[in-house]
Amino acid sequence: MTSIAAGPTGTGDGGEPGKYPNRFRASGVKARHLRAHVLVVAWLVSALLAVAAPESLPVARWLAVHMFLLGAVTTAVLIWSEHFAVAMLHARIPDARWSAARLGTANLAVAGLLIGVWTAAPALTSVSATLLVAAAAAHLVMLVRLGRGALGGRLKPIVSYYRAATAALIAGAVLGGLLATGGAGGPDRYAGLRLAHIHVTLLGWIGLPVLGTLFMLWPTVLGVRMKDRTTKVSRWVLWLTGSGLLVAVAALALGRRWPAAAGLALYAEGAALAVNLLVRTVRGSRPVSAAAAWTLAVATCWLLIAVAADLAWLVARPLAAAQTGIDALLPVLLIGFVAQILIGALTYLLPVVLSSGPKDRAAVRAVLERGWLTRLVALNTGVVLTALPLPGPAATAGTLLAALPGAAFLALVVAVLVRSGRALSRDEGTDSASRRPPVWGTAAGVVLTVLAVLMANSGGDTDDQAVASATGGGAATATRTVDITLADMRISPARIEVAAGTALRLKITNDDAQRHDLKVEDGPATPMLAKGDTRVLEVGPVTENREAWCTLPGHRAAGMTMDIVVKGRDTAKDSGEHEGHASAADNAGLDLSADFSTGWRARDADLAPAPGGTVHKVELHAAHTTVEVAPGVRQQMWTFGGTAPGPTLRGKVGDVFEVTLVNDATGMGHGIDFHAGALAPDTPMRTLDPGERLVYRFRAEKAGAWLYHCSTAPMLQHMGNGMYGAVVIDPPGLPKVDHEYVLVSSELYLGTPGSTAQVTKMREGAPDAWVFNGVAGQYTQQPLKVKAGERARFWVVAAGPGDGIAFHVVGTVFDTVYKEGAHLLKPGQPGGSQVLDLAPAQGGFVETTFPGAGHYPFVDHNMRHAESGAHGMVEVSG
Repeated sequence: MTSIAAGPTGTGDGGEPGKYPNRFRASGVKARHLRAHVLVVAWLVSALLAVAAPESLPVARWLAVHMFLLGAVTTAVLIWSEHFAVAMLHARIPDARWSAARLGTANLAVAGLLIGVWTAAPALTSVSATLLVAAAAAHLVMLVRLGRGALGGRLKPIVSYYRAATAALIAGAVLGGLLATGGAGGPDRYAGLRLAHIHVTLLGWIGLPVLGTLFMLWPTVLGVRMKDRTTKVSRWVLWLTGSGLLVAVAALALGRRWPAAAGLALYAEGAALAVNLLVRTVRGSRPVSAAAAWTLAVATCWLLIAVAADLAWLVARPLAAAQTGIDALLPVLLIGFVAQILIGALTYLLPVVLSSGPKDRAAVRAVLERGWLTRLVALNTGVVLTALPLPGPAATAGTLLAALPGAAFLALVVAVLVRSGRALSRDEGTDSASRRPPVWGTAAGVVLTVLAVLMANSGGDTDDQAVASATGGGAATATRTVDITLADMRISPARIEVAAGTALRLKITNDDAQRHDLKVEDGPATPMLAKGDTRVLEVGPVTENREAWCTLPGHRAAGMTMDIVVKGRDTAKDSGEHEGHASAADNAGLDLSADFSTGWRARDADLAPAPGGTVHKVELHAAHTTVEVAPGVRQQMWTFGGTAPGPTLRGKVGDVFEVTLVNDATGMGHGIDFHAGALAPDTPMRTLDPGERLVYRFRAEKAGAWLYHCSTAPMLQHMGNGMYGAVVIDPPGLPKVDHEYVLVSSELYLGTPGSTAQVTKMREGAPDAWVFNGVAGQYTQQPLKVKAGERARFWVVAAGPGDGIAFHVVGTVFDTVYKEGAHLLKPGQPGGSQVLDLAPAQGGFVETTFPGAGHYPFVDHNMRHAESGAHGMVEVSG
């Protein structure tokens, strides 16, 4: 009987302890493993070099993660999934040349991807992603063909884990290619695709083969028999994790949070079921390798913790915030789970495949297990420190604690590979040099290339007068470092003058409460910087005028720009006239007589009575929503609660409002300011990053019609794009009327929110329309309805952001006027009123009784405003 075990204490089909298959002990197979694991080591060394790169290279951290996952771990999974598939299916070993071709193609593709992203070469990135998909597809075909005609065994179902994982790699490569080449679309779609990419890679390509292999490897490491239920449980686990992952990834890619959470819950259930069986496998026997056993156990625990925390984030937060959550979990997944699984598996498996007998195996294992307990404790302490929200020094200490044990194990692996290579050469009767695998040179080249690129782009000498030799002679090129501050929607300094050829270094610090970044024209960019964050950009030699700006929507148009000017080349463009990149959109005229879309309904202007109780709890979600703002015209608006204006709040004097604001917007901060409350603005009116929330609590001490609006700068844009609403606080003794309406007047600016064209219109006070309750002319097509003789109260708030209103109802006279907390006119007085005039942010109400049936227009009596949308109709029936 041929065993399928991975070691001398494994179990075969019948459950008896067996020996490792003899066909894997051939010197040719050993040489293949040796060469392949040299590549794994090369990628790991490269990843460590990238981790050590300066913080001024933000892409270096991305490179480190992908060198580790795509380089080292992918190479290891390709090697061992083929290896275990052959063993568990009792299949013939695939042709060595085709195996080497698949592995080489995958590594070539990974190298191309890393270089393509590093150098911002979309064509190279796309070609490399396609090549990786091809290599993965070839690996999948090999795994499928192995099962045809093979004898199989009780662990045959585990090979399905490897097939599903390879399909996940293909999906991850496609998604990664889209993200890296700009094919992911807008920021909302980008967030979902990025989350899908992370989940399908970590939980699919890596998580699935790990769970499958543990069904066999775990009892083998422990030196015990597999449970009789292993085959049945393995099928259930694959069904739960595979289907759950499929649902989660598809839902994330489509931006659907709740289906994604449901899929992730299925995955978590499958992982928990697998761990339950593994725990029941543990007996009092002494493990074959305590180091491997403990490392694999701890790594599996981290997987469960990470999946549970990830699920909690998805349930509690929108996708934009879920990105923050998964980013916080990356140390747990990358180091706690993936790195430790790799360490644990190699600790046990390398002695099996590289040794020539029991004594040699014990000697190799002794090398790999040196100081294992200290390394295990240090690494996991580092994971905890990096995962918890601790101050910067603690996180740095955690990274160091995690990296040192990894580097130590890497050194031990190198020692084992060198030892095994020499032994293999002696066994074959050749000298070491002549039999040294050619891949050693390739691996050394990978490491040296990465090191050279990192050093070349790290900025070198930090002195401002660092020099570099010119091509044509020995002239020195000066390096100039400039401190840049981002604050108050401005970049300071706004202009930098340099001599031609100067190598420019920018040290950027965000001193603002909201996040910003800085992008240099045809040059590098920082990541998003929170308050207090600092990054260094190496712009390089400056030979022509360039511009830099914040890339957040609207920030560039609001003035967050900086000019980099070469002395002697100051042109009109350089001195501020750089608006040519986006032309201002003229108002070609809205057709307010056209029909609204099918199914459209006007916003309900009826104002409900103040609710009972003295404490009113409300949850408002800041979100970017596309709505119909004029007949047939749809526009993205920045909203509270999905509408512009936001929901109207109502209460009585002395009532308390507890408003929970949740920022569901992607890539943009928002805040809120309630004029009806008096309190220090520092905390409640602060800007919330995407996914954050706060509770704004205020007591309404004074009556009136109050404005609330977004408190984030530039407020002109946030309010101009719809982030405003009304709060009505009833004056004491307010009499009942037949109808109460609330009308919020504002300006409408069409165009892409935050674009230069739109912001130019805002600054010039040239809106496309003036509106009531966010939509031009809506109450002309769907009038307000009352009956003759009924009394109506119109609450009006002028939201602006630039214009007020002169509210007038044609055919009536107001007998009651209440403005800014005081009655100007009451019933019974001899006088009357024709308009309620309000400056921006003011509010009040007027009352009138409609004398007879007919149609009574209401307008902003600034006729330019009325004719451009600020009009409606009251339809009075007899």
